[in-house]
Amino acid sequence: MIAHNDEENEVVYSIDGSGKNLINKKGKKDKKLKHSFPEVNPSEVCLKLRIEKKGRGGKAVTVIDEIPNNPPFFKKLLKELKNFCGTGGSQKESTLEIQGDQRNKVRDFLIKKGFKTKG
Repeated sequence: MIAHNDEENEVVYSIDGSGKNLINKKGKKDKKLKHSFPEVNPSEVCLKLRIEKKGRGGKAVTVIDEIPNNPPFFKKLLKELKNFCGTGGSQKESTLEIQGDQRNKVRDFLIKKGFKTKG
């Protein structure tokens, strides 16, 4: 659910798990307030790797599943992974997708970053 301020057409409250309003009590947007996401400690996170081909015209995609809810952190990680593998990729809901069968490269990269992996 998203509530809008009718005067300026900007988002003032969003239910995204942060539990914070985007507007202060005086009715003005709080510039200091940013979405706070839980800190990601790689040694405590176990990411699952798998290959998907279904619905992709027979082309393989390496999927990294069960990522914690911290979009800025994983957006940066996805960019680093795409550069390391030399392929494209995207972030979908709670998964990262890297084009091609890149399980070995992705596993090595994630282990170097301190993550635990399965698959």
